[in-house]
Amino acid sequence: MGHKVSILAASHSHIRLHNPAFDANIREENIDGINYIWINTPAYEGNGIGRIKNMFAFINKSWIKAGYFAKAYQPDVVIASSTYPSDNYVAKKIAKLSGAKYIYEVHDLWPLSPMELGDMSKYHPFIIAMQHAENLAYRKADAVISMLPNTQEHMKAHGLKLKKWHYVPNGILIDEWKQAKELNPETKDIIEGIKTKFSTTIAYAGTLGLANALSSFILAAKDLPHVAFFMIGKGPEKENLEKQIDDLSLKNVFLLKSVGKQEIPSLLQMFDILYIGLQRQSLFRFGISPNKLIDYMMAGKPIIQAIEAGNNVVKEVGCGIDIEPENPQSLIKAVEQLMNTPQEDLDKMGQNGQDFVMKNHDYNILAKTFINTIENI
Repeated sequence: MGHKVSILAASHSHIRLHNPAFDANIREENIDGINYIWINTPAYEGNGIGRIKNMFAFINKSWIKAGYFAKAYQPDVVIASSTYPSDNYVAKKIAKLSGAKYIYEVHDLWPLSPMELGDMSKYHPFIIAMQHAENLAYRKADAVISMLPNTQEHMKAHGLKLKKWHYVPNGILIDEWKQAKELNPETKDIIEGIKTKFSTTIAYAGTLGLANALSSFILAAKDLPHVAFFMIGKGPEKENLEKQIDDLSLKNVFLLKSVGKQEIPSLLQMFDILYIGLQRQSLFRFGISPNKLIDYMMAGKPIIQAIEAGNNVVKEVGCGIDIEPENPQSLIKAVEQLMNTPQEDLDKMGQNGQDFVMKNHDYNILAKTFINTIENI
């Protein structure tokens, strides 16, 4: 949109497929018109002490070089956009040295997430450090942009003036859907072969993790032998899910390997119903904005959502059925309900979801909203 963007990031992150490797403290490069400034940080796995060392190495090295970044890049806007809030120290310093606006973009509520999900005490030194960073950000940022819709009261309780609060959710690039790749022949042939043996197909596509509550998805399949249940993806729960399928001797549950991101639109078109579920978590009271759900809606298929959260897009938009999480019987009833729904009503559900995404979650629209927010500070 005509803006010059520079990204300051740690050299190692557990969510990347590939991390840059170099020996110096800093590496700068331009990729597709974006400046990347990599800070050399130690590698790690999981959420233990290694990740904490990685965080603080990034913050410390970035803090020391803040003056250089301010002078070399001369930013008009500095956005702190990590999962954890400690990058706000660096963002605030660079913004002050360059006379830039300082924005805090919130993905997850930290330190509330490790406290409620990891059962960490509020008196733990790490939590105290994260809480200090979060409070500072809410007090000092020129604006706070939340990806979650119901965070106002939490942020207000930690020092934010609500006139600074703005909501910009996750989204997708509509052009990527228009230019989607054909599904690879191997996966396509497998799915088409299975579909000939069943009256209906339901699919989950994404990470095979404990949080995704896929055990109840499998249990529902036991009472719906005429329905093919697909799970497409990879993750730490794969072996446990395979064992559960074997233990129940299920012949209608199929676990397929993940496909490339550009193949997702073609993949989702192959199924009758799409499923998304999450374990019950108190954090969901602040709302959710999962990319998977946006993909499902864009696919134009009826959705069964098994999530208890502060927002309920599937229900509000009318693009599927909302059920109780981790309840196989609720899932069974929902599948049977959709199987008995007239095709024109199913098509309407799919169209409702697709229309909503194109109006509210296109990154071209969200980017304009984000920029307008900054310009109006």
